[in-house]
Amino acid sequence: MLEEILRQLFIDAFIKLYGQEPPVSQVNFQKTRPEFEGDVTIVVFPFVKMSKKSPEIMADELGREIVANSEIISKYNVVKGFLNLLVSDYYWLTFFAENHENEYLGRKQVTGQPIVVEYSSPNTNKPLHLGHIRNNLLGWSVSEILRANGENVVRVNLVNDRGIHICKSMIAWQKWGEGCTPESTGKKGDHLIGDFYVMFDKRFKEEVSQLLPSNYEELTEDDKEKAKAEAEEKSLLMQETREMLRKWESGDAEVRHLWEMMNSWVYDGFDITYKRLGVSFEKIYYESQTYLLGKELVNEGLREGVLYKRPDGSVWCDLRDEGLDEKLLLRRDGTSVYMTQDLGTAQSRYEEYQPKKLIYVVGNEQNYHFDVLKKILVRLGRNWGNDIEHLSYGMVELPNGKMKSREGTVVDADDLMDEMVATAKGVSEELGKAHGLSEDEAVKLYDMLGIGALKYFILKVDPKKTMLFDPKESIDFNGNTASFIQYTHARICSIIRKAQDNGITFGKEVCVTDLHAKEKMLLINIYNWQSVLEQAAINRSPAMIANYVYELAKDFNQFYQECSIMREDDVKRREFRLQLVDMTAKLLRNASGLLGISMPEKM
Repeated sequence: MLEEILRQLFIDAFIKLYGQEPPVSQVNFQKTRPEFEGDVTIVVFPFVKMSKKSPEIMADELGREIVANSEIISKYNVVKGFLNLLVSDYYWLTFFAENHENEYLGRKQVTGQPIVVEYSSPNTNKPLHLGHIRNNLLGWSVSEILRANGENVVRVNLVNDRGIHICKSMIAWQKWGEGCTPESTGKKGDHLIGDFYVMFDKRFKEEVSQLLPSNYEELTEDDKEKAKAEAEEKSLLMQETREMLRKWESGDAEVRHLWEMMNSWVYDGFDITYKRLGVSFEKIYYESQTYLLGKELVNEGLREGVLYKRPDGSVWCDLRDEGLDEKLLLRRDGTSVYMTQDLGTAQSRYEEYQPKKLIYVVGNEQNYHFDVLKKILVRLGRNWGNDIEHLSYGMVELPNGKMKSREGTVVDADDLMDEMVATAKGVSEELGKAHGLSEDEAVKLYDMLGIGALKYFILKVDPKKTMLFDPKESIDFNGNTASFIQYTHARICSIIRKAQDNGITFGKEVCVTDLHAKEKMLLINIYNWQSVLEQAAINRSPAMIANYVYELAKDFNQFYQECSIMREDDVKRREFRLQLVDMTAKLLRNASGLLGISMPEKM
């Protein structure tokens, strides 16, 4: 890479001029400020004592020496203690000649120990919603970015298919479902089960309100909480639900049959949503299978004295000496909790893949949970627990507040995708973007624009930040959106088609020796791609990719405005510009593909 070459040139020049080798860590670079001529700037102040020269004199001497001994630096200038270097067109054109036909520029061959990335983790008591969309898109994109950097990624999903929340939907279906099915109702299975989950909560609240004392409103806030807890404990609905969970864990045939039937409806629904969203997995784990392994680990911890049992029979891990708290691992009735199955799932993955890293894509409200998970595994003698990484991300909020599944106030993933595609269709028709396309081509374009807008809007935000989702802002052919990037790609494809229709070809050889300012600007941005790709992997940040693609599209449009392509009289220059245009299109597809966004060829 350029910085490594320049660093060595600087060090060699410094040694020759001053007889000492400067510390490598202090030879740093920054982009030259636009008001000065240059591409890269080196700050020389840290080397004043070593050179025994003023910053200005030292920078001038170093600049002259570097230019004299390198063909990749054509000029230099000094501004106080800043050495500005102008990289020669020869360097950029050499890079271009070696890479302009590479459809997957910057990607490395996959090797090494696996990295297991878990994302999605839905519950089988409700459909996927907007929060799941951010989780799925983030997990899938980070996996693709890591894989593009040569990591051997295994994408996995853990389905929360058991537990008290699942039993709530089952109880509601038994009581009020009247034998309905997805086929009889015409609903996707995950939507149907989600309706029963909401119904349970509604009936449960009604029952609890009837069990509250008559003077409830006159009580203090603390007494209200106690009274409500007592009422919930007395609730027959909740007692039935807990009993169903106990039966499930004991293998009751009738309960298990109902559970399998209802879960199968949900899985069919999930598969439709996943396919449309464009995400997939190498393996799917189920908590109904991993919780038993988790129980084995808990029993091992009891035998080893790492965990302890309270008089009521519940099992705990005391982490207070590590600044945390006591953590419940088995309830008093012997049923497991989330932590139990997470222990079992982690153990299962370690045994299967021997991964160098276990990455969990889970919202930031679970930060404490993963701190505890790692520490419990280490206490159980699984030092690989330290290799667990929680890719924590902020919640998705709506203009009217947070979503609540049991109250039915979520933004459903399927409905949202329908809305995005409908919006894309409306905007495209208004602007004439589908003009000249067949009906099938137009339908594909609307889907590409709508789903692309959704993905870009969510992924362009730094994962750590809480984001406000507003569909109206996501489709704009002139803003920082997927639509703008997709339109730029379609424009490039139109240029290439026009050249081909006119019999204009552009071969492999590069036949120019100098660069126009906008040609250089675009080519430098393309050159920077590999560094951006590497940093995106290090930071687990699709937002860095999204920002890069937007800047690349902007740079192309500036180049397109100032540099004639089809009307260029110089045949060699025209051929080079067509090659540069084609390389830009390849990179737009390459980079956007890591976000799961497709690029249309016509618009």
